[in-house]
Amino acid sequence: MNKVQNTAILIARILMPILFIVAGWGKMHAYTATAAYMASAGVPGFFLPLTILLEFGGGLAIMFGFLTRTTAIITAVFTILTALLFHVDFSVPVNQMMFMKNLTIAGGYLVLFAAGPGAFSIDRLLKKNW
Repeated sequence: MNKVQNTAILIARILMPILFIVAGWGKMHAYTATAAYMASAGVPGFFLPLTILLEFGGGLAIMFGFLTRTTAIITAVFTILTALLFHVDFSVPVNQMMFMKNLTIAGGYLVLFAAGPGAFSIDRLLKKNW
């Protein structure tokens, strides 16, 4: 990979997880309300800690380029699942947009999975290609 590609991947790794880091942080601070929302969609509350770990912890991991490929593929699958669980009622106009947003995000994470973390990453410092 050349310097332009590595720089673009670094910028993508900084921008892509911002939504997840903020969402994970919010879930930590509105735990009960988030658990109730998940339950209303039929998702058991024991998934909430895992969701927070993926969104907040995984977001930071992507940002710093640690366990990049593993976290990217898990995040892509998670994002598609959340689209299917929470945004399929297209009679609510915002759900169409949220569904497409989730698919777009998943696509970005699949590209990151395929491309890898780039040169400016903890994975490269550790000489790992997770």
